[in-house]
Amino acid sequence: MSSIKIAAGLANAMSSSTAHNEHRVIVRYRADLTIAARPLAGKSPQQFSLIPAAAMRVTSDEIQHLAASTDVERVWLDLPVHTCLDVSAPSIHAPQVWQSSYTGHGVGIAVVDTGIDPGHPDFAGRVAAMEDFTGEGPHDNHGHGTHVAGIAAGDGTRYRGVAPGASLYVAKVLHSDGSGYMSEVIAGLDWAIQQDVRVINLSLGGVGPCDGTDALSTACDAAVDHGVLVCVAAGNFGPGASTVGPPGCARRPLTVGACTSQEEIAHFSARGPTADGRVKPDVLLPGVDIVSCRAQGTSMGSPIDALYTRASGTSMATPHASGLIALLLQAFPELSPDQVKQRIMDTAKDLGLEANAQGEGRADAYQAYVGTMPPSEPSPPPSGCLLSLVQLLRLQH
Repeated sequence: MSSIKIAAGLANAMSSSTAHNEHRVIVRYRADLTIAARPLAGKSPQQFSLIPAAAMRVTSDEIQHLAASTDVERVWLDLPVHTCLDVSAPSIHAPQVWQSSYTGHGVGIAVVDTGIDPGHPDFAGRVAAMEDFTGEGPHDNHGHGTHVAGIAAGDGTRYRGVAPGASLYVAKVLHSDGSGYMSEVIAGLDWAIQQDVRVINLSLGGVGPCDGTDALSTACDAAVDHGVLVCVAAGNFGPGASTVGPPGCARRPLTVGACTSQEEIAHFSARGPTADGRVKPDVLLPGVDIVSCRAQGTSMGSPIDALYTRASGTSMATPHASGLIALLLQAFPELSPDQVKQRIMDTAKDLGLEANAQGEGRADAYQAYVGTMPPSEPSPPPSGCLLSLVQLLRLQH
């Protein structure tokens, strides 16, 4: 009976090791069990509240002992995750939403990534909180998190993010090499939920295919249940089928693939279906040659100058969605995560691609804002945006 509780990937890892080899695992407990009553084992246990679970390093014998407990429902392997960076210029009509005075003001976006450069001028006064789950400190010594945050919410003179009025909550869960473990990401999700954010950005993931029952996807689904819409990257393992990895295969979040300026899917953007046959990604957004903020002292992407760098990947597409959601939540704060997700999908532009490549198509901020209303004649962007993410947000005529 206990073997049923051990996830397949962990069972395989155990079969190829000795009884005394250590494994990083995430243990899920009965929902009615208090944190104090959870059976723990091994080294460095870390408790979670978003889902009834804890992470620890244990031997194969200890795994069997845990799985035999009636208090334990599942034991997962604590899998590695990494930035979804590959190496955008299409428009999503965000400046038209800004002209209605919606910039994401009052909406909190949690960027769960490699940290942030809080001294970057494009974030001045809007980094509300920072927390480190890597032991390296919350500052971004990789560059990925700063770039992602800039796309979602940068407010610079030259380059402007999708929701330049939003507040940023930054959880550092990936190390200086851009990698980490699911348990560290879940800890970041736990923290973000406690900050009362409305949007969580996960520009990271593991290798597909997956069916959404892994620990991180389960935690992302739980975050949506808590009233927070999670945006997750589809991953960069395309163009083959069934290449969406965790947490892109989660059921409740918005999974984002990458498109080019010509409104074609980026070659690297992962495709569905999921291992259990569901369509993924949900939408596409710009993810090729995105110019955004550069963390001081880093060289991620192709640096333009001391403040900005250019990069590609589904990592870059995902914060477009997070910023778009912040605009919608400022305009319609009563919307639930499911309603926001559906609104974005319902108003996406069909690119005529197969569903497991494009989802519903390329998301559009203005169409999501107006909903079923017919679009008005496009207005020119505000003068301060002509060089801001015009490469990202250029109006189409």
